Amino acid sequence: MLFLKKKKEVIGIDIGSHSVKLVQLKEQKGTYQLLNVGLVPLPPEAIVDNSLMDSASIVSAIKNLVASLGIKVKDVACSISGNSVIIRKIMLPAMPTEELEDQIAWEAEQYIPFDINDVNMDFQILSPDSTDPTRMNVLLVASKKDIINDYVAVFNEAALHLSVVDVDSFTVQNAFEANHDAGPDEVLALINIGASVMNINIVKSGGTLFTRDVQMGGNLYTEEIQKQMGLNTPEAESMKMLARETGNSELMDVIAKVNETITQEIRRSLDFYNSTANEERITRIFVSGGCSKVCNLLDAISEKLGLPVEMIEPFAKLKYNEKDFDPEYLAEIGPLMAVTVGLAIRRVGDK
Repeated sequence: MLFLKKKKEVIGIDIGSHSVKLVQLKEQKGTYQLLNVGLVPLPPEAIVDNSLMDSASIVSAIKNLVASLGIKVKDVACSISGNSVIIRKIMLPAMPTEELEDQIAWEAEQYIPFDINDVNMDFQILSPDSTDPTRMNVLLVASKKDIINDYVAVFNEAALHLSVVDVDSFTVQNAFEANHDAGPDEVLALINIGASVMNINIVKSGGTLFTRDVQMGGNLYTEEIQKQMGLNTPEAESMKMLARETGNSELMDVIAKVNETITQEIRRSLDFYNSTANEERITRIFVSGGCSKVCNLLDAISEKLGLPVEMIEPFAKLKYNEKDFDPEYLAEIGPLMAVTVGLAIRRVGDK
């Protein structure tokens, strides 16, 4: 959304509602080398409903990460999701990109529920319409300027420069494509389940067919465990993480119920996609985000939807020196880092 000319490297920084995550990559002959990775937790309520509430904590988390990793790069890519961003697939008369750049604000007005002067907009031409070649599919992305300005201010305070603003769904797709192989005709659902937002992106050969953000995520487990088992937030959080090891039957029941709720929500979104998608049926599901590590969730999704479900591994094909990075640690944090790896692949001036 922010255009600059030179393709300089960026650091990917993902400000999630639980933690700030950072990845730095170096591009080498079509592959990527991992230079830096790190994450620091954020205090509760630092981010509420995708708004940066406690910017001082966020700034200090970013500064600590950058300093502790000794990073010199100042350009940052970050991303947004949930109710702070609107993504629409629209159909327009076929025209060259330059022409659409002039017209997009006018075309977009009818699809965006805010004043067009209050948003930053971007678009990507996807493909000509399969039934009418005089028309084309366009992906329209819009975000309120005040949200972007909040991020710009936070990074400025941390002595960094926000150069690229992306959308969570698309960064996960970046990370997926850099690390996993898919057939040209395969239709895949990429589902990123964070603490408070779930991003669903249905893709085929690099293009987005359908995307949706749902305000639901890992916090749901913590809240239910608190309610059902009479615990405080930190206790509930650690119970959620240790469910596999403890095997506590009351805890497993609570987790199974929330797994069911999240699975239902995924099913609802995929059913909605299927109802509009003719024969483009989903063949596999890939999941990322901290919530993807919750006990039995992937099995629940697979069972409910009757499809194979795998974890996205954002470090799978990256080059790194095992003296510098412990492969077990990377595997452990991998599910949390898909957005951040996808951001680190971006370059200053990317569209």
